[in-house]
Amino acid sequence: MEGTSRDNAVAIARMLEEHRAEEVVVLDVAEMAGWTDCFVIATVASGTRRRGLLRQLAEFLETRHIEPLNKRRHPEDEEGWVLFDCGNLVIHLMDPERRAFYELEKLWFRSERIYSPNSSASKSSSVS
Repeated sequence: MEGTSRDNAVAIARMLEEHRAEEVVVLDVAEMAGWTDCFVIATVASGTRRRGLLRQLAEFLETRHIEPLNKRRHPEDEEGWVLFDCGNLVIHLMDPERRAFYELEKLWFRSERIYSPNSSASKSSSVS
């Protein structure tokens, strides 16, 4: 895996936003979760958009030499919540209903938000 977990998570978040994911945030959960450093959480409004994002995400992860630990043959068949466990970071692509129900940001409220649509991190440099 190239770069730090935080750098990779922010780059993934930016890529997801560029491809029309919504409400993208990155949480640094390293101090609370001994098994990962960052969560990338994004809302995906439709199955069509989810399938497109999954293709873009797979290509992006490959270019950064990030290998998901939970390989599934057809993650696009998952409904509502697709999770990629990449070891040091975990990517959550959720439909609006599951995002509202599980409220991961509230569950991990003590974590540092290192990226969100209104953060300065999201307005700085482009995706590497």
